[in-house]
Amino acid sequence: MKDTERPSPRYSGIDAWSPSDILAAMTEGQFAAVAAAHAARPAIECAALAIAGRLEEGGRLAYAGAGTSGRLAVQDGAELTPTFSWPPERLLLLIAGGEAALTRAVEGAEDESEEAAALIRRHRIEARDVLIAVAASGTTPFTLSCLREAKRRGALTIGIANNRGTPLLAEADHPIPLDTGAEPIAGSTRMKAGTAQRIALNLLSSLVMILLGRVYRGLMVDLQAANSKLVRRSEDILLHLSGRDREAARAALARAGGNVKLALLLLEGASLAEAREILDHAGGRLGMARTLIATRRAQRNRAEARGFSVG
Repeated sequence: MKDTERPSPRYSGIDAWSPSDILAAMTEGQFAAVAAAHAARPAIECAALAIAGRLEEGGRLAYAGAGTSGRLAVQDGAELTPTFSWPPERLLLLIAGGEAALTRAVEGAEDESEEAAALIRRHRIEARDVLIAVAASGTTPFTLSCLREAKRRGALTIGIANNRGTPLLAEADHPIPLDTGAEPIAGSTRMKAGTAQRIALNLLSSLVMILLGRVYRGLMVDLQAANSKLVRRSEDILLHLSGRDREAARAALARAGGNVKLALLLLEGASLAEAREILDHAGGRLGMARTLIATRRAQRNRAEARGFSVG
């Protein structure tokens, strides 16, 4: 029996305990989830470096899972576009049972190994792409089939599971084991196994986005301002980075179509065309782009001091 499914003597009488003791035991389980994710940091780091390498080549990022694990995987992937402007066309969210499984259990969906392999083929997963497969048990047929077919087609595969020695971890290019052990409610992996998965996914994807230059000085410089709160946050980021007033920040954002990185370069004296060219040359990395802008400005100033005009 897998560790995540076996009954634990520690919790065998939980239903007869006081509410206070039940909550204390379940909270204890959440601390164990954090500890499991903490222990997995070396594996998460290796996986993130490998993922960033593939994505820098233009690859897509795909997530696969079933049940709770699938919903956690899909949630992590869905947050990448508004938070980091990750292109939707380079994101695949594969959950057993399809969209209906996001809000309710779909009977038998996790056993659909043939459908899983067909999904990978239908989306033409290939060598530049990355698949993150998540399953508490490490044996879920849908998830395992996604990983196997993606790997067969040359994609980089990441396996996240809460039981060691399982096929998902054994066959992934980069296994991330999360040793959370038995649940307070036996087999209910929505509890500490799910928490550990959520933490690991969050750490993994956030590190990848940082490595890809989508965070600058701890700020979400690639956020999509889809509502008034995020518009205000975009302005605040510009105020912090540029030292200019809100009116100037607002005007620059308008000229840049809401793009914080472009708006900052505009505030630093670049034209819109120049800002786009420099940001593209810097691979989207704002620190490098700012350095290039400053270098060009210094060159112009030196040339003008000598009586030359630099275009």
